[in-house]
Amino acid sequence: MKKRLIAAALVLAMLASLWVTGWEENDRTEITMYLWDKNMTKELTPWLEKQFPDIDFTFVVGYNTMAYYTDLVERGADMPDIITCRRFSLNDAAHMSGQLMDLSESEVVGTFYSSYIENNREADGAIRWLPMCAEVDGYVANRDLFDKYNIPLPTNYAEFVDAIDRFEELGIQGFATDWNADYTCLEILQGNSIPQLMSLDGTTWRMRYESETDDHPVGLDDKVWPQVFERYEQYLKDIRFEPEDAVKKFSDVTTPFLEGKAAMIRATANDCVIVRQQYGMNCEMLPYFGETSEDNWILTYPMCQLAVAKHVEKDEKKQEAVMRVLDAIFSEEGQCHLASGASVLSYNKTVDIGMGDFLDCVKECTERNHMYMRLASTEFFAISRDVAHKMMSGEYGAQGAYEDFNDQLTDEKDAVPQEVLFTQKTAYPYRFGKHGSPAASSLLNTMRTGTGDEIAIGYSNVVSSPVFEGDYTEQQLKWLMTFKTVAYRGEYTGAEIRRIMEWLVNVKEDGSNPIRHYNNIPVTSGMEYTVTDHGDGTYTLGEITIGGTPLEEDSVYKVLLLGEDGYIEDPVYCNCPMPEDLKAKRQEQYVDEYNSYDCMLDSVKATGQLLPPTDYVTIKH
Repeated sequence: MKKRLIAAALVLAMLASLWVTGWEENDRTEITMYLWDKNMTKELTPWLEKQFPDIDFTFVVGYNTMAYYTDLVERGADMPDIITCRRFSLNDAAHMSGQLMDLSESEVVGTFYSSYIENNREADGAIRWLPMCAEVDGYVANRDLFDKYNIPLPTNYAEFVDAIDRFEELGIQGFATDWNADYTCLEILQGNSIPQLMSLDGTTWRMRYESETDDHPVGLDDKVWPQVFERYEQYLKDIRFEPEDAVKKFSDVTTPFLEGKAAMIRATANDCVIVRQQYGMNCEMLPYFGETSEDNWILTYPMCQLAVAKHVEKDEKKQEAVMRVLDAIFSEEGQCHLASGASVLSYNKTVDIGMGDFLDCVKECTERNHMYMRLASTEFFAISRDVAHKMMSGEYGAQGAYEDFNDQLTDEKDAVPQEVLFTQKTAYPYRFGKHGSPAASSLLNTMRTGTGDEIAIGYSNVVSSPVFEGDYTEQQLKWLMTFKTVAYRGEYTGAEIRRIMEWLVNVKEDGSNPIRHYNNIPVTSGMEYTVTDHGDGTYTLGEITIGGTPLEEDSVYKVLLLGEDGYIEDPVYCNCPMPEDLKAKRQEQYVDEYNSYDCMLDSVKATGQLLPPTDYVTIKH
């Protein structure tokens, strides 16, 4: 797959002002950290703020794709100081090397097991990405079902197949998985052949692939990968795959598993924990099986990868602060906060997060260091699903799959350019200032105008990037809004609007705080308000006005609500449930396939531009 080149002129034209503007002058070091998902805000971000009172953090919930960061660079923006991404490969990130620090000489790199950190070493020896916590992927078995029918838990591939056969004879599906998902196709394709992929030939090929250039794309080798597809072809027969299985999603698999109608599924250690805790099932994690138990491996993938922007090196004080933050994140305590109760392993020698008894069957793998880190480039996800499904449909066998996969991998066709929706004439920074975030205000003003509502209120994480000057495609516009944001509409009195704002601002009687970080101070359009900052991370709502005139309590207003309830309401986040009577009066904007992205797209079509921001909040001290 041909990768996009980053034009030198764009890289030189960095718009640093888009990231730092307007809060207030102070002696605290400012660090912007982009998060691949809001899950990182469960425990990690509050813990970091508590650990480092001398650092002014800006935590931004971004997107889980390297394409998102590529777009930032191509638009000429400075990279955030610290970035994270879950769907990652060195192959995808190669073009960003010039924007990132080399961490190979840092103390934190020395804490990693060499076999895992070497996966991230570039051809010149640099290490720019660090893997954070290992998700464990393999098989989850219903142990009670095995015990009930006196079928031993398998310890190698032959026993795995035998267990499937014996369950099928009893009318119970031996193994089921969500073949519809690209990650399942990718993980099982690799999981079945880990000994081959970890051989000298396999690791040599992987280093070549991860280091490929635009001028020299690297296809599959002719030693290891033909074996991978041969094993996969046999695997489909051994698990008794049926064509209708190809469309199964995770819920289609977990339901029969929980009902005792399937003995084993592909899942993660965290899925195993959830099944145990929520459904009381005695389940066990099993590895990907080899010919003998000594050939068994568990497939792992980092909860995310972390990198540091190269511009950090220019500021000695900031670089020192960033390295302290990295040391904290990769410490045992930091990784526990990152995992937030999830069952994970660590890639660091100095960290022992601990393993539950349900991992007894994979303990030998960890003791032998048989933890394979999946190859997860963007193209590998897509091609794995496409080729696997063609094998499932009978379009071709192992040889045809190998040839097709290789052809797609080395295809140098240029990507089809996306249609430009509009050209933005003015840029607005993301950074939260004394009167809010200009980018968030621009988005809310645009959407309120587009929907025809009188007031718009955005809560939780709403915006993921600055508003850039220049062309916008549909994908670029979507990257402006945080993933999973939901749009609601309703008619509320002024008194009810005040109650909504109190829900979103004030600390509750039990101490729950709806504003875990100042980035989550509500953004409004068509309405202004004041808050008092108590200096301890808590705030109190003050006046609410419309165009400088006090909000009328008895008047009824059409209101657009934009946000994610779970972030405010869930106990693991803010633990501040919305009053039920207020929730009952709103209508979700999801109608069939219509969602918050569609609401934004329709609004921009109506306005022609992302509208100028307004001073929607005033912070008092």
